[in-house]
Amino acid sequence: MTGDPVPKARVRRRKLFRLIWMVPVMAIAVAAYLVFHRMQDYGPEITVSFSDGGGLRVGQTPVRYRGVQVGEVTGVKLSKDEKKALVRIRLIKSAEGIARDGSRFWIVRPHVGFGQVTGLGTVLSGPEINVIPGKPEAKTEFNFTGLENPPSTIEGGLRIVVRAARPKMRADAPVYYRGVEVGTVQKLDLAPNSLSADIHIVIYPRYVNLVREGTTFWDVSGLNISGGVMKGLDVQFESLRAFITGGIEFASPPGTARAKPNTVFFLYDEPKKEWLAWAPKIPIPAEK
Repeated sequence: MTGDPVPKARVRRRKLFRLIWMVPVMAIAVAAYLVFHRMQDYGPEITVSFSDGGGLRVGQTPVRYRGVQVGEVTGVKLSKDEKKALVRIRLIKSAEGIARDGSRFWIVRPHVGFGQVTGLGTVLSGPEINVIPGKPEAKTEFNFTGLENPPSTIEGGLRIVVRAARPKMRADAPVYYRGVEVGTVQKLDLAPNSLSADIHIVIYPRYVNLVREGTTFWDVSGLNISGGVMKGLDVQFESLRAFITGGIEFASPPGTARAKPNTVFFLYDEPKKEWLAWAPKIPIPAEK
């Protein structure tokens, strides 16, 4: 029996072969499941045009409402006329209602001003897009024009326009009545005929009765220097904030009706003596 041939071992490679292929197949299956699961959370894709898309990154820049992420930037490109940045945004399923007429979008970037610091959370993460949805009954919309500045957070109030040849103040500058801040400059823009500038002002709700027909506005930006070498110099300014950002003050004549929203006034360089003598008794609601 010693001369019988020794049987050869059989190498079973089929199971090993199958195991090798199961790994990538399972990986593909898991990836497909994750993609499918994420697509289930996808809402509609919308397009928002901005004058500047600097810093917006595909797949990284979030879209937020009330601090909660409701979408993400999926594309940035120039418009056909090369004047706008077209930003594609994919909303999540639960926020698909944002794709309606009246929704307002703006880019949040870090901003430091006198008495106001905003957007510091974007210093390291980069800019983000914020949104305020339109009215629930509004029709569906997929194309929007982004705001250049954040919308006013002041509820109510009186919005008016003060026209000036060359204003010295900027957005967020204070508006005073008898030295008390009663409003703020919301934004500056060119007048419709481009011959002057329009200063858009919002008067705080408590003080809306102070602005009347015939109210006059004057510039309190910078310093007012008077006197001479012999008598000495008298340097005056309304406030440190007005010195830095510029400011506006106004006076109202007695016996006049309350101004209507969007009334256009004019800005003077300095007040006349009779304006400072006006002393109308205008009731102010108690502070809540």
